[in-house]
Amino acid sequence: MYNRIELIKGIHPGKLIERDLKKRGITKRTLAVKTGVKYQTIDEVIAGKCNLTNDQAMKIESFMGYDKGFLSQLQTYHDIKQNQNQTNSRMPPQTAPHIRRIVFWDTDMDKIDWKRNKIAVISRVLERGNKKEIDEITRYYQLKESDLMKFKPRFLRSTEIATKDDQ
Repeated sequence: MYNRIELIKGIHPGKLIERDLKKRGITKRTLAVKTGVKYQTIDEVIAGKCNLTNDQAMKIESFMGYDKGFLSQLQTYHDIKQNQNQTNSRMPPQTAPHIRRIVFWDTDMDKIDWKRNKIAVISRVLERGNKKEIDEITRYYQLKESDLMKFKPRFLRSTEIATKDDQ
């Protein structure tokens, strides 16, 4: 159970239940009848509109053959992730690096999440930015010169062609 939780923690348990019901060919109505949980409740849990209670989780776990506490743990991890997202959204916006707006001509720079879109930002600046902007991105993301090679498009990376000695 531990490995499975590590792989899927953070998702709503309703998504897992929905997937397993489809996989097994079981309807939500059948699940409701067999577990004694109201159909409307199961429908809302699967849709992600409401959380799964411990009592409901135990009944569904028993019917679906999950380990005891599996769905409750999954619900807890989902709640933690939701709480972190709310906490992060309340944090003051981060200051943007000093880059010309023309580099991001197709995007509203005021709406860029600089942390979440780090790879895309670095790639775009390496592709279209000048030396000053590349230095700014290096400073902003605390990168080393060698780290920048990971973000360069393949066609811009220097490649060494191995030649065979003709003897």
